[in-house]
Amino acid sequence: MIDLMITTRLTKLLGIKYPLFQGGMAWIATGKLAGAVSAAGGLGIIGAGSADAGWLQKEIEAVRAVTNRPFGVNLMLLSPHIEKIIEVVIKEKVPVVTTGAGNPGKYMTLLKEAGCKVIPVVASVALARRLSRQGADAVIAEGMEAGGHIGEITTMCLVPMIVDAVDVPVIAAGGIADGRGAAAAFALGAEGVQMGTRFICAEECPAHPDYQEKIIQARDRDTVVCGTSTGHPVRVIQNRFSRMYLAKEKEGWSSEELDRLAVGKYPAAALHGAVEDGSLLAGQIAGMVNKREPAAAIVEEVMTEAEQILKRLGCELCSD
Repeated sequence: MIDLMITTRLTKLLGIKYPLFQGGMAWIATGKLAGAVSAAGGLGIIGAGSADAGWLQKEIEAVRAVTNRPFGVNLMLLSPHIEKIIEVVIKEKVPVVTTGAGNPGKYMTLLKEAGCKVIPVVASVALARRLSRQGADAVIAEGMEAGGHIGEITTMCLVPMIVDAVDVPVIAAGGIADGRGAAAAFALGAEGVQMGTRFICAEECPAHPDYQEKIIQARDRDTVVCGTSTGHPVRVIQNRFSRMYLAKEKEGWSSEELDRLAVGKYPAAALHGAVEDGSLLAGQIAGMVNKREPAAAIVEEVMTEAEQILKRLGCELCSD
């Protein structure tokens, strides 16, 4: 039982019990998973990805069937359905929006006027400054340890630099899977943490069991970064497809050729279990994930451990 509470500007801003976000992973961050995380006191996030508005509507309904606590939707700004997706977000009064794959500036006023808290994912100090000036309520500082599309700076370096650069709350992401990582992020000045890879192995996540098993079996050096030459690097668990992709990249294939090679490979792995010929997005922290378990158990374990560590260190964030 948790007998402490980590209270930050973020928990107060969003009305959540714990400053813990579940990453908005495309295809697999569904309403069922988001609802379970929010019900447990964190912030569950539906990953809209490239899905259409009808899909999102159903997933929002799925969250609300589980809990009345705050939740979020992650917007992939390059989605061909982004305008319709935003219409659903506004109509349904989604409390929190996180954004990736683009600059949310053109939608910022619209979303904020609708009552949404807007929290972009950033990988640099410059982008964090720009978006905070444009009205972002907080920012997610994601280091290169994360799975999927990544930047070039580690979480340990990026988080304190962004904390020093902006006045809004900073959520640390990338390389966090337990309470030790969360406590370290708070020590760097973050006011919340986001985890993706560990929630792939939540029981409520629809990821294919073979995909989950690859994460569970992953060791410390089993992830690689593909696509560096394209300007859009992606961290994955190495397999037959990643080795082939990296070989083509080394041969000098163009960005267009490499993009065509990768089309559909992530859902093939995540949803259909193509673990050798698909793209296994996962962070370096996969080496610490060793079982499937309910989302609520993940939330409680991470927050309990973080709070105990911070209490031992005499952290001012913790109060009885």
